[in-house]
Amino acid sequence: MNSRTAYDRIYEIVQKIPRGQVATYGQIAELSNLAGKARLVGYALFRVQNADVPWQRVINAKGEISLSPLRMGTDYLQRSLLESEGIIFSDTGKIDLRKYQWRPQP
Repeated sequence: MNSRTAYDRIYEIVQKIPRGQVATYGQIAELSNLAGKARLVGYALFRVQNADVPWQRVINAKGEISLSPLRMGTDYLQRSLLESEGIIFSDTGKIDLRKYQWRPQP
């Protein structure tokens, strides 16, 4: 499978995450039939060019935004976008996955 096909599958799944909910990189990988490829999800979301893909709704398994100097400030944009959707961060910068994690219907 080429990366374009994998990216398209990842984007299709991410587009299903409802406003005010989040998913983890690993969760998106599994739902995209790419189990164990959470980093690939991160790479795909870093390259999103379609405004219809809510990349900000994907976080790490700890309930945190994965910070990276390569994202040139979008870490803060991600938090701002999530907060505008009603997601609350703890004092330590975490999101309560029990409350906000998306659980798609089978």
